[in-house]
Amino acid sequence: MSRLFSLLLVLVGLLYPFAVYYGMQHLSPRLFAAVLGGLWLARVLSNSGKPGNRWMAVCALGFCLLLGVAGEPLLLRWYPVLISGMLLALFGLSLKFGPPLVERLARLREPELPAVAVRYTRQVTKVWVGFFLANALVVVGLNLWAPLSWWALYTGLISYGLIGLLFAGEWLVRQRVRRLG
Repeated sequence: MSRLFSLLLVLVGLLYPFAVYYGMQHLSPRLFAAVLGGLWLARVLSNSGKPGNRWMAVCALGFCLLLGVAGEPLLLRWYPVLISGMLLALFGLSLKFGPPLVERLARLREPELPAVAVRYTRQVTKVWVGFFLANALVVVGLNLWAPLSWWALYTGLISYGLIGLLFAGEWLVRQRVRRLG
């Protein structure tokens, strides 16, 4: 059941910029708060209780509470900053307290990683940290100085394209590292 709520959160995250673009004029921010809050709450209640999931859910629920209480449409534009910030923290803290997140993911497929792969996964985790920091800063800039249409274009299309390019680029680099290693 937890996977269902996680999948719903991903789907809502993908559609969120378009819903905000439409909804800022037609829907109450409290409706967004209720839907997002309900999904995050369901996810945390149905989850196995992993610490990372809990603190991320608490942050998201705090945002939903703020959005619901304030009812301010402009707050809707800050959710992608929150998500990037949480992912930045997740990847960044894994570098400090280890093992790096990308290493954990790699070990799911290959439990006995060679030393070169461990170093590589640390570097890839750093790249993701840089990406999420840059992404959050771009969205902050768009929130402060750009029209809603630019925000929606970036958060609903361009940022996902950049994520796809980063995945593809990393895959190409990984293939080369494997051939050389």
